[in-house]
Amino acid sequence: MKKNDAKATGSASELIDARIHQLGDWRGAVLARLRTLIKEADPEVTEEWKWSNPVWSHDGLICTGETYKKAVKTTFAKGASLPDPSGLFNSSLEGNVRRAIDFHEGDTLDENAFKALVRAAVALNTRR
Repeated sequence: MKKNDAKATGSASELIDARIHQLGDWRGAVLARLRTLIKEADPEVTEEWKWSNPVWSHDGLICTGETYKKAVKTTFAKGASLPDPSGLFNSSLEGNVRRAIDFHEGDTLDENAFKALVRAAVALNTRR
């Protein structure tokens, strides 16, 4: 499966598994860990495959998992509205809506802070 293969078939979970396997390097390991943390933070999360990337939703988009040559980017759809006391957001800071975290090889992830962001995104989506 090519990264931008619009004709990819299979369930979203299978496509995400395939992406992780296809990467086969630190990026695959980071994407797999982020996926696990997202599922731990929100056991009711829905995995989707949109824009040739993994997407996690719960009553609306939570975040995407994009992979690039030198980074794994997790973009939170409503990141500008989320509390980030640990300062995880380090990309797309100029926008009014989205915020992202770029992970590079060797970076250390504050897993508790990341799960708190996921939970805050879910809470924002489920407010009525």
